[in-house]
Amino acid sequence: MRALAAHVREGARRELQALRVSEIVALIDRAVMRLLDADDPARRELDELLPRVTGYDPQMVRLGLGAYLQAFRAPQLHRFVAEDFANPKVLDEFQPARKGGFVRAIGPALLVHHWAGNVPGLPLWSLASGLLVKAGSVGKLPSAEPVFASVVARLLCELHPPLADALAVTWWPGGEPEPASTLHAQADTVLAYGGDAAIAQLRQQVPAGTRFLPYGHKLGLSLVARCALDAHRGPPLARAAALDVVRWEQQGCYSPHVIYVERGGAVAPRDFAQYLAAELAQLAQRFARRPLSLEESAALAGWRHAAEARAWGGEGDELFAADDGAWAVAFSPRARPLAPTPGWRCVQVVAVDALEAAADALAPHAGVLQSAGVAAAPARLFALAERLASAGVTRIAALGALALPEAGWHHDGRFNLLDLVRMVEIEASAERAADRLAPYAQEDAP
Repeated sequence: MRALAAHVREGARRELQALRVSEIVALIDRAVMRLLDADDPARRELDELLPRVTGYDPQMVRLGLGAYLQAFRAPQLHRFVAEDFANPKVLDEFQPARKGGFVRAIGPALLVHHWAGNVPGLPLWSLASGLLVKAGSVGKLPSAEPVFASVVARLLCELHPPLADALAVTWWPGGEPEPASTLHAQADTVLAYGGDAAIAQLRQQVPAGTRFLPYGHKLGLSLVARCALDAHRGPPLARAAALDVVRWEQQGCYSPHVIYVERGGAVAPRDFAQYLAAELAQLAQRFARRPLSLEESAALAGWRHAAEARAWGGEGDELFAADDGAWAVAFSPRARPLAPTPGWRCVQVVAVDALEAAADALAPHAGVLQSAGVAAAPARLFALAERLASAGVTRIAALGALALPEAGWHHDGRFNLLDLVRMVEIEASAERAADRLAPYAQEDAP
């Protein structure tokens, strides 16, 4: 690991630092355009292998990757950079600062990535970020999904062979302190995706002086206002919500587990839950859910049994579910605390009198909040956004778009690129002092 770290550091200094950010954007764009081509060998490899290693439906993988990859084309990448840097050229050279002097953004010499395997394609986000700040990267593959990052890294190095010295993709069994601790000791920054236990373990393996950027377990939800619940809008909205639930089987940090539906619309919250159940039933015919492990099946069964018990309680709770367990919608006519479902197309629908109260009640869960889907009129959207932001939500999207973050999304409310760099300034005083030492300087100048 020490030898690998030294090699990647030197390769990045020699090969990446010589590239302009616009050239790196063009390189990533070329790779992404090939991956968007269904006939390209690299894309065919992903379409063949990802369903086999993840168990996800092949068509879901194909459509999901197609939508996801579009966020990494050149126009979106330029927007990605501009979101964090008013002047992207600071990544290439010193640029004038508003306060005077000059400023330059320097990426880590060595960036270590720990990728999670819950959602295919996730490694591209941090990999692209590392390239844009010209960091040497060493990525650890997840055991659950080692395919995507390997294919993308190989494709990037095929398109720009010198990059092979600045980028490494590797694997070792998780759960042990080595070789992670040795690698972390060589890194400037360690970036990690994973569950809370994995993040806590990695945090202990990162030296105190090394920047650690964790992206742990998060929970998504949706809110539907009464104005969106009429005979025309209600069914399409339920279809969009069902797509959010089905995409990647709710394994993403942005996946909704609870949907709050406001009373007072032409479509009652219970009717919306039934619409949602019907849409999930249709999607189950199109996208088969992957077989579950024994542990996953037990968690799902426990959640369903609890929902059935509430339904038998006679207080209005109901469970709409497939006989084979392929999906389930639990409906509650009263407010319930936010709680995750087991995933795998299980979702809780909660009827509320006012969405504002539901948003305010989320505050105790701020540490796990991330994405919220909102269906509301413009004025109400912004009013709800203020409350959701105060509660801890960091991203608000339309229903149907929760699993499709936009380019430049502030993941967990943070900056994608600014978090990776350090800013170096040449103050105006240094510039003035240099002028006095120039050959053209006049000796009697004040």
